[in-house]
Amino acid sequence: MLEGARLPLKGWQQAAVAVGSAVGALLDPRRADLIAALGETTGKPAFERVLERMKRSPEGRAVLLERPRVISANVGHAWDLPPNTFGAAYAKFMGSRNFSPDDRPPVRFMETEEIAYVATRAREVHDFWHTLFGLPTNLMGESALKVIEFEQMLLPMCALSVVGGSVRFSDKQRKLFYQHYFPWALRAGMRCTDLMCVYYERHFDEDLEDVSSKMGNHSCTSSPSTTRSLKLWRLKIKQKLFPH
Repeated sequence: MLEGARLPLKGWQQAAVAVGSAVGALLDPRRADLIAALGETTGKPAFERVLERMKRSPEGRAVLLERPRVISANVGHAWDLPPNTFGAAYAKFMGSRNFSPDDRPPVRFMETEEIAYVATRAREVHDFWHTLFGLPTNLMGESALKVIEFEQMLLPMCALSVVGGSVRFSDKQRKLFYQHYFPWALRAGMRCTDLMCVYYERHFDEDLEDVSSKMGNHSCTSSPSTTRSLKLWRLKIKQKLFPH
């Protein structure tokens, strides 16, 4: 069982929580609880699709069967691994920022235990993705990772986060993001492996570069056409948020 009480919501209640969370998150992007609530109330169809993909993947099925949790009691050994390993890189990422894997808010608005676990897993492996893609936790890095997450899971919250994040950029930051980070993240999200179908904890003792390479991750270097990337992104968002 996942800790924390889940709250079943009716349609209008989901909409109210989604709108309230979206407004609150835009006003204060540090409110992780509001961002989490927005992801849950708008993301059920996306998480259902992720669940089906996990069931078709050997590692994904293992994750669903064993339901590992990314909490201190389970990942603390990463701090003792050799410095070249994925686990050590994750530990360094967390320690240098004084982050704790226990700080993420619990899932509250999913109807079934299975979907609640998928949403929990997506939330808890977020810092693994930061580590593997080499993205910082500033606004630029988080926005780039949200592009990758949208490409992977089609969560409306990710697209909204990118839009909201870009509004808070300076003109110089916005130009850098859309000319460099955005096209790279779009390509990375399309080309890398299915990130939700990876049993990350089993790869802790492997070389970081090997793990990243096996997953098809690439550093943020060359980028495809910015104009073409933006057109594809807008079309995908339109199809997702306003289906015919």
